[in-house]
Amino acid sequence: MTNSSKRHVPVLLHEAIEFLHVRPGGVYVDCTLGMAGHAVEIAQRLGPRGRLIGFDRDPQAMELARINLGELAGELGKAMPQITLIGEAFGSIASHLQPASLDGILADIGVSSLQLDEAHRGFSFKADGPLDMRMDTRSGLTAEQVVNEVSERELADLIYEYGEERRSRRIARAIVRGRPVTTTGQLARIVAAAAPAMKQDKIHPATRTFQALRIRVNSELDEIHRLMEAAPELLKPSGRIVIISFHSLEDRIVKDSLREGSRKGFWEILTKKPVIAGEDETERNPRARSAKLRAAEKKSNAGQNTER
Repeated sequence: MTNSSKRHVPVLLHEAIEFLHVRPGGVYVDCTLGMAGHAVEIAQRLGPRGRLIGFDRDPQAMELARINLGELAGELGKAMPQITLIGEAFGSIASHLQPASLDGILADIGVSSLQLDEAHRGFSFKADGPLDMRMDTRSGLTAEQVVNEVSERELADLIYEYGEERRSRRIARAIVRGRPVTTTGQLARIVAAAAPAMKQDKIHPATRTFQALRIRVNSELDEIHRLMEAAPELLKPSGRIVIISFHSLEDRIVKDSLREGSRKGFWEILTKKPVIAGEDETERNPRARSAKLRAAEKKSNAGQNTER
């Protein structure tokens, strides 16, 4: 592998690839292509008869993924698998693929470091920027529209539900009073003033509000539900699904879906407890501390017409 400055090492990369158990010549989906960190590792194991399908609704991420996969093609030559890239959210997976066509599905859910690090995307308050937060910048409501146009009650409810923020009503009231709110810095200051950090807090007081808005803008939890519903039918018998999540709302959906599928007899859960990053990785990348990996294998007797 070349040492490109654009190459990205995702959280729990080794563990994800091991649980995915890539078979040469197989067909695999990377639901969250990003900068192709996972995709590069999968492609190197697939061989020329394999196929890799990547989903990402972020046009900027898709362009970087093309560059990194192009570099890999130069390294692997004729050993490169077939690559198909789809510029849509992974919740649309069932409309693009046939039942029982996949050997594995991987998803690394949530906001990427690429999105967080660029102020103009509006995902982070570490640098002031416009309140956008859209993963797909071509369409949909921005965070600015949500913050300024929804009712105070609706704003409080979404901050409570998606941000798990107990002081949501106080925060929503302050945001409404501060309208119009147009930048990440302005929003962070309003939230911090309304709900200052408490002694036990390890995060900025605006973190949960920003999370809630991001989830709302991108319909992130709906996308996970759609993926988990589609996965059993799309996978071949003995095919695997591997999901990495970064907060409790995401992990709860994955955990409950896998448990329900196990009860119905089509999932064998491979991770009785979520896999977490080791000390070495969390020291290198603090974001890894919140990562949880869950994996399951479709039972060989589940058949193609899996019960939903």
